[in-house]
Amino acid sequence: MLAMIGCGSMGGGMALLFAEHGITVLLNDPSEDTMDQLLATAKKDGLEGRLQKTKTYEELCKSLGSPKVFVFSLPHGTVGDGVVEGLHDFLEKGDIIIDASNENWENTQRRQGKLVPQGVYYIGMGVSGGYQAARRGPSMCPGGEERALDIIMPLLNKVAAKDAQGNPCVGKAGTGGSGHYVKMIHNGIEHGMMSALAEAWQIMNLGLRMTYDEIGNEFERWNEKGELRGTFLVNIGADICRQKDDRGRYVLSTVEDKVVQDVDGTEGTGIWSQLEAVRLHVPAPSLTTAHFIRLASAFRADRKHVKEAFGGQFPVEEWSEAAKAEKKAVLESLRKAVYAAFLASFVEGMNIIDQADRENRWEIDYSAVVQIWRNGCIIKADYIADMLAEIVAKPNADLDLLHNARVAQELKNVFPALKEIVKKAVEHNAIVPSLSATLEFLKYSTNTILPTQFYEAQLDYFGKHMFDLKSEPAGKPETGKHHFEWKLA
Repeated sequence: MLAMIGCGSMGGGMALLFAEHGITVLLNDPSEDTMDQLLATAKKDGLEGRLQKTKTYEELCKSLGSPKVFVFSLPHGTVGDGVVEGLHDFLEKGDIIIDASNENWENTQRRQGKLVPQGVYYIGMGVSGGYQAARRGPSMCPGGEERALDIIMPLLNKVAAKDAQGNPCVGKAGTGGSGHYVKMIHNGIEHGMMSALAEAWQIMNLGLRMTYDEIGNEFERWNEKGELRGTFLVNIGADICRQKDDRGRYVLSTVEDKVVQDVDGTEGTGIWSQLEAVRLHVPAPSLTTAHFIRLASAFRADRKHVKEAFGGQFPVEEWSEAAKAEKKAVLESLRKAVYAAFLASFVEGMNIIDQADRENRWEIDYSAVVQIWRNGCIIKADYIADMLAEIVAKPNADLDLLHNARVAQELKNVFPALKEIVKKAVEHNAIVPSLSATLEFLKYSTNTILPTQFYEAQLDYFGKHMFDLKSEPAGKPETGKHHFEWKLA
């Protein structure tokens, strides 16, 4: 028996999933209508009696066994603090709270510390796959005290998504707030991948004048073999392109170009992942530029105003007849360019996680993380996962994946295609923030002659910020020892 606090789309789906596996779930939600609807769904699914609603925390806690197990599915922020405070008087040593919300990892660690005197365990668990996966089996990323993780893992193994070999896509991420941290970066990777795929879709639709069905067929081809095989986002992309409503219209054709989740407060992980990249000094342009286009898209009314101020827009142009005549070759280059952005997103995300792990000493199990990402999650990508699994399985693996010969060769192989697509995109005003950022990322990450040579001289000229000399060995990112008096004060 366990308690589900928060019974919206994710919490409700997980409550039904637990019930389907023989677990009695006690529900608690501010909305009685939400709980009633969930009970009606349970009845329809043949799970009547497995879900029971409660009105107060006292009633909820008295009905639970020992240790009491709570699952949170709540909005991020202060809501979780309020629930913990409400439960406080009813909690006992050994009780376990599993926070399955998209919570900020720092809130998770603060609550873990707050509950230590009571002997209550607080597990921060990222859950991925959307509301469909919550109902059928999500990817789950729990982090916290080893003893508590050992207690809950049999339950999580039972309900988690399974990979092609039947292994559960759940694992002990690490200690502290690592579970929520890894899920946060998962979402940052997700945003980079989604942007790259959306950019490719628009190139096919507006640049190559392909129909939605033709694009769906191309995505299906990409998903069947090669570097993009078994990729969740590519797979659903084919479905999205083909889906029609009851009036025979393509649903995609009716969707506005607005992504508002970062702005309306319903999604915090995208913002936090970008802040972490900056805080930890990790270049993550494939992720960051994806976030910026999301922000710009949200303010559609403002974009209309800017368009008026400019007296028009820079329209995405139809690609040349020569390019369309070589459509098969162009599409293959586009596939490789998307793969480059996908792999770069993983490279950048893993580097952020590695730096945070070093800082917080979470002892993250990277093999477990890759397994968690095998299925049931949005960033499922079979080819990339197979490669990452081999890399992280080696003792003392270097998590800066650009140092890895296999990853370097993969990116080197697709660099010409990425460059060609970005070149054509620039020529025809195609909007390609993540694809172009990935190209620049590869260029400046592999280059030892950057324009920052001049940049550094400027800093020294007006700010006396010092510099290193070319004749000296490459050192750490520390203040240089040299200054030139470019102009007397």
